[in-house]
Amino acid sequence: MITKTFACPGCNTQISSQGNPGDKIRVVCPNCGKKGIAIFAVDKADLKTSTAPSSIEVADLTKKYKDLTAVDHLSFNVRTGEIFGLLGPNGAGKTTAIKAILGLIHTNSGKIKINGFDIKKEDIEARKSVGYLPERVAFYNNLTPLQTLHFFCELRGDDKSVAKPLISEVGLEGAINRKVGTFSKGMVQLLGVAQVRIGNPPVYILDEPMAGLDARWVKTIRERIKMLNKQGATILFSSHILSEVENICDRVAIIDKGKLIAEDTVANLNKYLRIKPRLEISIPGLSGRIPEVLKDLKDIEEVNAKGDKLFVTCESSVRSRVISMLEKTGLKIDNIKTIEPSLEEAFVKLISEDEGDA
Repeated sequence: MITKTFACPGCNTQISSQGNPGDKIRVVCPNCGKKGIAIFAVDKADLKTSTAPSSIEVADLTKKYKDLTAVDHLSFNVRTGEIFGLLGPNGAGKTTAIKAILGLIHTNSGKIKINGFDIKKEDIEARKSVGYLPERVAFYNNLTPLQTLHFFCELRGDDKSVAKPLISEVGLEGAINRKVGTFSKGMVQLLGVAQVRIGNPPVYILDEPMAGLDARWVKTIRERIKMLNKQGATILFSSHILSEVENICDRVAIIDKGKLIAEDTVANLNKYLRIKPRLEISIPGLSGRIPEVLKDLKDIEEVNAKGDKLFVTCESSVRSRVISMLEKTGLKIDNIKTIEPSLEEAFVKLISEDEGDA
């Protein structure tokens, strides 16, 4: 049992609540009567077990548009307290799946639960605990960020006093009185992150939150996602940007043509596919040539050269032999670096294998 103390977002009264990891306890402020949910975060180590509690459960989800099957018997769980990536190329069915999870579209089959609430039978209760950021965020251009959040506070029945802190939290305090119509796409996305924070929901569903942003805004959005998760939130976000999923996700589901291709941690996906790490060997004067001694070595899966760098893909047990053979030929090795396999390599291999089976 864990005791958690937090401030009421309405009046800042300190409230204490007890629960176990993964619990979401409904609380009422004794001072102002505001209702909320206390989230007891799950230890990251516990997320590796299949018995960890789930905040989002998707089972056998199918959505068809006439002759097109956009989502095809899709099943996955998002464990409480994790950042879960829904990865796939454009048109894979990610946005359709997210809209179905939120109950925004009719589905042909499947069962979906958010925090234990069935989205079809208990849709109001299910949506109360979710902050949703759509792929294309739209606000009224003639309102300021402060006016925008005040508007959404009224819609949710929340105290307007949370607006200014949320604007500062996403770094928009310097533009608090500017019209949203003058904002860049990155600033609009940040305002969207502030908007979904209203009510402090325990679950966030973000559809392509970093798509089309430059590196500065991507970094900012990524930091905000990590911050929400550190505070105990469960986050599901979709993306076709491989590096972003790899940088922040605990687990990832890869989908293509509406089907689940794989679901696991990034590290486990790489192990499952047996994608080997590469050696990056710096050899002065190599000039893009592959040493003859390596060309016929059977234990090497792939060898490439670019400039003075040699890239060798092989099993770990073969690395020392590769280095020894290069040194025996008289080549001088300046530096050796191991490049671990990336999610991009796993993604490409999985999609390729799926297309080959089609």
